[in-house]
Amino acid sequence: MIENIIFLIASFIAAIVATLAGFGSSTLLIPVAVMFMDLKTAVLLVACFHLFNNSFKIKMFWNKIDFKTFLLFGIPSIIFAFIGARLISIIPIGIVKRILAIFLIIFSIYSFIKPKFAIKETKTTAIVGGGLSGFLAGLVGLGGAIRSTFLIVFNLPKEVYIATSAAIAFVIDLTRIPTYLFTGVTQDTSYYILLPFLVVSAYFGVKIGKVLLGKVSQSIFKRIVLIGLLLVGIKLFF
Repeated sequence: MIENIIFLIASFIAAIVATLAGFGSSTLLIPVAVMFMDLKTAVLLVACFHLFNNSFKIKMFWNKIDFKTFLLFGIPSIIFAFIGARLISIIPIGIVKRILAIFLIIFSIYSFIKPKFAIKETKTTAIVGGGLSGFLAGLVGLGGAIRSTFLIVFNLPKEVYIATSAAIAFVIDLTRIPTYLFTGVTQDTSYYILLPFLVVSAYFGVKIGKVLLGKVSQSIFKRIVLIGLLLVGIKLFF
């Protein structure tokens, strides 16, 4: 009972953070979930919460979605999310997390030192970023950080960035969740009882996050994203 309450409180906080930074709900929630359940069950349960979270963000920011960028990121995301979800039981997850961690740490620190530095804003950037984020989301449930790394170079207004990122994450979740269920990664279905409560925490977390987002300038918003990427990198590495 206590562990379920802790998990739900963590999901509420994760929803707020993810609305401000455009990613982070899985990164914050999976470590809490694995304290109480096996990793594969945690990845599936958090993926469901991630889907709820992004559904509410899409609803609240629908008119801000950049559909051109969404398609460039989204199509490769769907393909590679399926591949990653299929390989969850094969590839050593620890190695993948370390490589991702090193990349995020280097990118975020260098972007602070060299504020004008950016990965080139091209179709190739979007396709590569979408593919990598989809693959990592399917494999370890942590595709948001790498998606933000590539999406932030497009210099989208903060609301457009949040909305477009949520739409991309949504199609990734729609791909990987059925794949998890089909391949039978879940070992303990008793935690499914938490799903209705996760819907509620996701909704109110996004509502509060949206209010806070309106009080943050574009430049501060970009710094929040970079700090988030750095913290995620450090956490994944250690």
